[in-house]
Amino acid sequence: MMKPNGVLMVGSVPGASATEVMERVAAALPGRLQALPDGETGERWNYIGWQLGRFPPVCRRAKLGGTPVPASGPPALALADFGPTGYADAARESYAEFKQLRERGVVPPDVRFQVGLPSPFGVLVGHVKRELIGAAEPLYEQRFVETLRQIAEDIPHDDVVVQWDLCFEMTALEFDAGRLKDDWHRAYFPGDVLRGLVDRVERLSRALPGGVRLAFHLCYGDLHHRHFIEPQDAGLLVDLANALLAREALGPRTAWIHVPVPKDRTDAEYFAPLKSLRLDNSAGSESPRVYLGLVHASDEEGTRKRIETAQASVPFPFGVATECGLGRTPPEEIESVLGICREVSA
Repeated sequence: MMKPNGVLMVGSVPGASATEVMERVAAALPGRLQALPDGETGERWNYIGWQLGRFPPVCRRAKLGGTPVPASGPPALALADFGPTGYADAARESYAEFKQLRERGVVPPDVRFQVGLPSPFGVLVGHVKRELIGAAEPLYEQRFVETLRQIAEDIPHDDVVVQWDLCFEMTALEFDAGRLKDDWHRAYFPGDVLRGLVDRVERLSRALPGGVRLAFHLCYGDLHHRHFIEPQDAGLLVDLANALLAREALGPRTAWIHVPVPKDRTDAEYFAPLKSLRLDNSAGSESPRVYLGLVHASDEEGTRKRIETAQASVPFPFGVATECGLGRTPPEEIESVLGICREVSA
């Protein structure tokens, strides 16, 4: 069995600072990284949790401490009611540390800086009362446009990859397919769900100059280390990936697609839909890489089995990754993950 080529660190990694995380990952995975994230340390450790305070209290879901909608009706909302996302400041500060590590020879010159961002769709589903999402969405999206433009101003376009983390998109598709029953996962907009989800990613991505590469982390959630639902197979993941890659503003500049693989899926049936993944594009640019999130802590044997099944099932080469970020992973499992990634890849 040939070893998969390359490792993707999905995003979050426990650590006291961005420098600590980047040094650790670069040392553990020499010659395997296309890009390097900062670990999403500090207040970003809990995925979208730190975005809650960017919304006015009336918008926040009741279980998250939101205040009731007035009896007189929903309030008028303005951009000033929404705080800046904070992602651009974090990216600028971490990129400065990234450059210092490169100057010291810790980070190779061909490794880009990786910025992981949740989609505004996912943040809105997670934090905002459904009856106010329609009013909040354009305002919060504007804050994200400001974020993207600032990132593009602060970091050279040829030295960064912006990875969209798409979790609630997958659960919306599962709800639309009839497999998820909790109404929380129902798309909040009318019409075709897949088209509406991709429309949102595309219009946000247009705020980035064309020279900035994009990437997509597709996810089934990691709340308390559990998926919101177990995927039947990779079919809906492929549907979303193909829809993203088909868009003119997305496909030609996509650096990679990340697809999760549950720990118990060593069967060919899970991987079979990946044969329909359309990686070629008409623009003549380099096809995106695929990273399969099949590395699971303390399970090198199972990881090798999942690799073996994937290699027998899909027609393209791939790199390896975990299913999701590691920000909430117990410290003792981090070394296991990094070690397995190193041993099974080239």
